[in-house]
Amino acid sequence: MPDFESSTPQEVLSWALSTFGDSLAISTSFQKEGMVVIDMATRIDPHVRVFTIDTGRLPEETHQMIETVRQRYGIPVEIVFPEAHEVETMIASHGPNLFYREVALRKLCCHIRKVRPMARKLATLSAWVVGLRRSQTESRAEIGKVESRDGVVKVSPLADWSKQEVEDYIRHNNVPVHPLYAKGFPSIGCGPCTRAAFDCEDERAGRWWWEQDTEKECGIHITQSGQVIRQVDALIAQISPAAR
Repeated sequence: MPDFESSTPQEVLSWALSTFGDSLAISTSFQKEGMVVIDMATRIDPHVRVFTIDTGRLPEETHQMIETVRQRYGIPVEIVFPEAHEVETMIASHGPNLFYREVALRKLCCHIRKVRPMARKLATLSAWVVGLRRSQTESRAEIGKVESRDGVVKVSPLADWSKQEVEDYIRHNNVPVHPLYAKGFPSIGCGPCTRAAFDCEDERAGRWWWEQDTEKECGIHITQSGQVIRQVDALIAQISPAAR
């Protein structure tokens, strides 16, 4: 695979789109980085595929962004949902707001609502594009612009960009911005698990704020520790053998 470390985001995207075509899709939760990637990619290929995971707990403003992308870029956003029976069984076993009680239960909720739907979607693709940046968190500091993960190529064209570069691109190109940023949200995920954190240097400060000394990750982009994985596997086994 070519070395893209000195390549611009547009060069990385051009290579990915020409290499993988319709078997590539952009994954986004409509945060600023994801919107920058969409804007860049549609300038190269107006028919690029875009998908998002609707966990069932998204804020209304995120649903508004789905329609904004449809209207601005003419893209029919592909929406991926968790398996209804897995969500139903999890809630029946642990309640609707299980994530507040302990880290393992929060990871379980993320796994059922986000990680497993993502895995199903990636099984249909050869490559996916994300808006990750190395400076967002310590756990993302080593991400590559192009890397292979479980047989699927993961493309992070903004990996070496700063927060300011993202802001500059948005301003210069009039890129639509998620409404929750104006309300002080530095990062946007599920409604119950995200809150405003005004003037905070930590870009993930508003995510799972009740947890202490844990990585602010759901498990889609960063592999969790072996202990967490074992705990989640055990909880999944308790919910339903079919969910393992």
